[in-house]
Amino acid sequence: MKNPHDIILEPIITEQSMEETMHGKYTFVVAKNATKTEIGKACEDMFEVKVLKVNTMHLSGKLRRMGKNSGRTASWKKAIVTIDLDPQPEEYNLPGGKTATRSKRYKTEIAEFGFGQ
Repeated sequence: MKNPHDIILEPIITEQSMEETMHGKYTFVVAKNATKTEIGKACEDMFEVKVLKVNTMHLSGKLRRMGKNSGRTASWKKAIVTIDLDPQPEEYNLPGGKTATRSKRYKTEIAEFGFGQ
């Protein structure tokens, strides 16, 4: 299993991404080879939240010039993770026809990212 800190590299903190946090959407820079399922599992492990949906996008590097020299910045991958703001207890069936509920203690927000410590 991969380390979640190797998959989720850093949060993206912009005005737009901070407005989306009210709707349970958090934006991260992730490893370029990470899949949606790996990103969702890493968020659940790191932040103890219930992930509903993961949207990813590849962003290519921009062309930059320094005098007569030109080059490209590095390409990267961005993920927008939607978490459950109102996690419900899970119900499951026991042998003998009984129903039991399990209340998982999920957080309803990612208050502190914990990066750079």
